[in-house]
Amino acid sequence: MNEPRIIKKYPNRRLYDTAISSYITLEDVRRLVIEQIPIKVVDARSQEDITHSTLLQIIIEQEESGPPLFTIDSLQKMIRSYGGAMQTFLSKIFEQGMDVYAEQQSLFKGNAAASVSQEDAKDPVRLMTDIAQRNVAHWQQLQQQWLNNFGGPQSSAAEAVPASERVNEDTHVTTSVKTTE
Repeated sequence: MNEPRIIKKYPNRRLYDTAISSYITLEDVRRLVIEQIPIKVVDARSQEDITHSTLLQIIIEQEESGPPLFTIDSLQKMIRSYGGAMQTFLSKIFEQGMDVYAEQQSLFKGNAAASVSQEDAKDPVRLMTDIAQRNVAHWQQLQQQWLNNFGGPQSSAAEAVPASERVNEDTHVTTSVKTTE
């Protein structure tokens, strides 16, 4: 992984990109994120890592400038989850959900054409069915992990998913093997 691009935030709220030796805007930082360029935003005085708050600021601006991604109800539920026993778990679920979303976006954009058979690529209904089956397998496996981690009854949810469609935990990639009988 590349070293993150260092962005310094000065007390006057200006952002300075050390890679190009120039001041940039929050919109420029958003573009770097979209282009998948690793960044680290630091307070110019204290050298404290403020990447998290800067990214949240970008999200707030995006939420205010167009149709919101988060409904009021979902924001209220998020606020209620802070400090609770399930906060870490919710964070992990959200991150894995975003990984699945990114994988599906990649499929739709054709970047992962190798993981879609020629037949699936020609049949959008089949492609959507395959994606839905992957999602079900992923969430069933996540449910089983949750039950294992929090001492719930050992469910057979993971066993209900054929081995050929289980999510690989290391890469978050789902495999699907079609067999003919």
